[in-house]
Amino acid sequence: MSEPDADVRPEPGTRLLFRWRKFDGGPHWIHECVYLGTDDWGDWFGQLPGWHSSRPGRDFVPQHPNVTLIPPTGDYAFTHNAAPHRTRVYIDIAWDVRWRDGAPTGIDMDLDVVDRAETGVYIDDRDEWDEHRVAYGYPPELVEKLEALAEDLERRVRAHEAPFDLVAADEWLDRLAALGLGPSHH
Repeated sequence: MSEPDADVRPEPGTRLLFRWRKFDGGPHWIHECVYLGTDDWGDWFGQLPGWHSSRPGRDFVPQHPNVTLIPPTGDYAFTHNAAPHRTRVYIDIAWDVRWRDGAPTGIDMDLDVVDRAETGVYIDDRDEWDEHRVAYGYPPELVEKLEALAEDLERRVRAHEAPFDLVAADEWLDRLAALGLGPSHH
């Protein structure tokens, strides 16, 4: 059953909170961001320096602009950080990322695909994945699907396939800058 506002998107330029939770329903990251729009790859969001991200026990304030893509599949969130950030790509493997009550929400599934200047492209947090898939009882079909997804995304990031090339994300970084938004409301 779909939710009444599942397909409703706010106007580009609308500021909102992107809420993550863990598989057991516990709270996770909340990112202050702005809805930028949609393209063939999915929905794009932006975050400016000084805006806030927080989770229980940790606050983070980005120093560089970033944009995040949520594909229609809802099984990952691809964040591209603007230069000179040392982490170009950070992909959260996810579950059930969708619009709920006018804002994006999703379940963080631990695994991340990272492209960092010092280390290159790799899959991160396998230890957390191994621990949580037992503790939270991830269904075996989900484990198989998301492990294959992480490996495929790692390959695609290494190959600089769209949208993980610089072209797609740079267009959205330009749109973020053109909005001329001010500081955090936090």
